[in-house]
Parts: sequence; structure tokens; C-alpha cells
Amino acid sequence: MAKEVLTLDNGTTCSSWNYSGTRLAAGSADGTLSIFDSRDPPSSSSLRLSFKSKVHEGNIVKIVWVPPAYGDAVACISVDGIVSLLEEVVEDSQPLQWKICKCFGSSSDKVLDVQFGISLASLKMVAAYSDGHMKVFELLDPLELKNWQLQAEFQNVIESVSSFGKAVCLSASISFNPQNGGSQESSFLVGFNSNTSELNSAKVWEFDQAHQRWLPVAELAVAEDKGDQVYAVAWAPNIGRTYEIIAVATHKGLAIWHLGLNPDHDGRLPVERVAVLSGHDGMVWQMEWDMSGMTLATTGQDGMVRLWQSNLNGVWHQQAAFEPTS
Repeated sequence: MAKEVLTLDNGTTCSSWNYSGTRLAAGSADGTLSIFDSRDPPSSSSLRLSFKSKVHEGNIVKIVWVPPAYGDAVACISVDGIVSLLEEVVEDSQPLQWKICKCFGSSSDKVLDVQFGISLASLKMVAAYSDGHMKVFELLDPLELKNWQLQAEFQNVIESVSSFGKAVCLSASISFNPQNGGSQESSFLVGFNSNTSELNSAKVWEFDQAHQRWLPVAELAVAEDKGDQVYAVAWAPNIGRTYEIIAVATHKGLAIWHLGLNPDHDGRLPVERVAVLSGHDGMVWQMEWDMSGMTLATTGQDGMVRLWQSNLNGVWHQQAAFEPTS
């Protein structure tokens, strides 16, 4: 039976568990960041507040944890498009504190989403901006989260010579390939919700080591849907499959895609849409896979949380649905 472990304050707008599931970060409408830790002993199911402070002037809309190899740190995205990177620090005999070590974005150059990935033993951060551009930053020193360098900047288009007017993007969603890391080069997925059809469709980007640039290697959209606005994307962990599984949410529903691993002569990876699922009433805001990559959790405008799985015949279906408690 489900048991409540924490009640968040009124005005809480977002929350995020760390990689081990032992700490919870929560953001509020007034720009306050709260950190909750698991109580000792670890078997205890309750959480205690270990830090609370105002870190933004405006509403915090998303929190993303930095991979644990780089310490305890979070990126907070505010409604005004500023990303604040905060890390937990110890100063002399003072209690643990969270302090801002770096900021990205500006009022005219708003960040919509960020995600972290590890490739070639270095930490990368991909940021999607309100003008349709993406920027890839690389951490120069693993011990200094304030030292970042811009590695690349490009737009989410297949043809680099594409010409269109000024893009206005309401939201974006990024998901790194969870299998990348260590000595491998990274790849990630991104989709936009914008007024520019060329930017919207979810595309897989991979770093070309030979030419030192990021290249689009797949587009997850059938011909008639390529201009559809994308609300959320999620790349599933892969345990032994000969293909990747990716979820893409648009106004037409939730699409499940298979991404092949062997590129063609143009360097493109084969894609196949294997399911289009409906169930949410309105926009899907967020999607998360479990560690096995077999169960997808989604939530959105209707306030419902839905779990999706495929059966032994590969047919996807809704496994469970949870209604808000109040």
C-alpha cells in the first residue's frame, strides 16, 4: 500500500529526486529551493528538510540534478529563463550550505531546458533556448562547477541551411542517451514547442569526433507530423536490446519509437514508430522511464500520472493510472 513520505508546501511548482533516490529538491513559485534528505536509518521512509533558501526572483519551473560523480549539485531553471547552478559546500565548521556557483541565460536569451551527460570522461550540459538554439557546454575542471566552456551552438534542424523567420519557443525538452558515458561520445534527443515547424520535431544529435561537431542522426516524426510541437521527450535505458526506445509527446498523443543502432551510408539511424498512445486529457508535461527501460511514467495538464508498458507481443498499453489526492 502506498505511504505518504512528505507533504510539500503550497506554491511548490516542481521537484526532482537525486540519482540514488535519497534526496529530493523542490522549487517554489517565490523562487525558493528546498532540499530534503532521507532520515537515518536509511530504512526510514520519511524525509527531513536540510536546506531552504530563495535562489531566484521568479518561479522555479524545473530542477535537474548534476550526475553524482561531480558532487551534490542542482540546476534550477526559473520562469525568466535563468539557470542557476548550485552546489553543496562545507565552509569551516559551518553546516552544509547550497551556494550558486554559475548562472546561464538572460532575459533576452531564455533557457527552456537543461540536461547533463557524460562523454569521454567529461561532463556536458545541453541547454535549449527560447530562440530555438541549443548550446553545449563542457566542464573544464571536474572539481570546479563554475568553470564551463561553450563547445557548440546550433539549431534543432536537419538541414543547416534551413531559412525561417525569428523563432519563438514556448518550451523544449532534452533527454540524454542514458547508456552514454565514460569513454563513449554522447548523444541526446531534443524537441521544441515553437512557432517554427522546422525546429519542433524530436531529433537525435550525436557528436562526430572526426569533424568535432554535433550532427543530427535521426528525426522521430512521420512525414505528416514533422511540424508538430513537441511537449516532452524521454530516452529509455537499454539493457541488452538491439535498438533504443524513445518516447515523444505531442498534441496527437504519446509516440513510442524504436531507434536502430546501425547507421546507413548517410550516417542516419533507422527509426520506426511502434505505438501512438492516448489517455491524457491535454498536454503531457513530463515523462520518466524506470531503470530497466520497460515502464514509462507520464504526467500532464490533467493532473494524472499514468504508467505504460508493452506486453510480450510488443503491444503498448496503459498499466496503471493515479489521480491527484486533492
